[in-house]
Amino acid sequence: MTGDQRVLVTGGSGFIGRHVVPALTSDGWLVRRSVRRSEGTQDEVMIETIGPETDWQAALQGVDAVVHLAARVHHKHDEHAAHLYRNVNVAGTLRLARCAASAGVRQFIFISTVLVHGRSNDGRAPFSEDDVLTPRDLYGMSKAAAEEGLKTLARDSAMKISVIRPPLVYGAGAKGNFALLTRAVSLGLPLPFATIRNHRAFIAVQNLSSFILRRLSHPNSASNFEIFLVADREQVSTPEFIERLAKAAGKKSRLFGVP
Repeated sequence: MTGDQRVLVTGGSGFIGRHVVPALTSDGWLVRRSVRRSEGTQDEVMIETIGPETDWQAALQGVDAVVHLAARVHHKHDEHAAHLYRNVNVAGTLRLARCAASAGVRQFIFISTVLVHGRSNDGRAPFSEDDVLTPRDLYGMSKAAAEEGLKTLARDSAMKISVIRPPLVYGAGAKGNFALLTRAVSLGLPLPFATIRNHRAFIAVQNLSSFILRRLSHPNSASNFEIFLVADREQVSTPEFIERLAKAAGKKSRLFGVP
């Protein structure tokens, strides 16, 4: 990097963003973060809500690339949940992408999820980028819908769009299921996973950050729309993963089987 290219990172203060932003800065990118609440830093721009009418003009000024991390991820499933997922993850994403294309942004990276393929491959071969999408929850459905909209936009604009579908992302500061599992292990709680014989894909947040950086630095492709399934090289079972968490925390795992 020459240090004269600017990237807008949405969700820059979130779990993945806190790893992506330093990686981009170290590589010479000029980083601008969209934040909901001011943190008093020079690299931030206030975007209180993401939706179909969000004003991105100031945030996109002079920007060469966008890394869209912000999303509605964890939300209780009530009568408003479906609307919130659609509003933020679908309409909000497409609003940002269209504004970016109009502003002359050259690259747009969208962090989707492996959940667009469903929760399990039922013992079949690993998922591939060309598989038919079969999301089973509101989050996966919203990400799949956003992908479809981005694919259409890529046909109608000069902006290169990369869709990245990670599995569960782990590392320091992770939230969601990983945070719950880590807390249970650190507290020494017994967990009923000893007899599970699955194989799950995970990705370390550092590896995901490195892949995002690589896509920004090497966007050369004949296609304006590309999809990537990313994961750590090794797939492990849930019990193996818990054992590793316990070892890293200096704890002893307490796994038991359920008939």
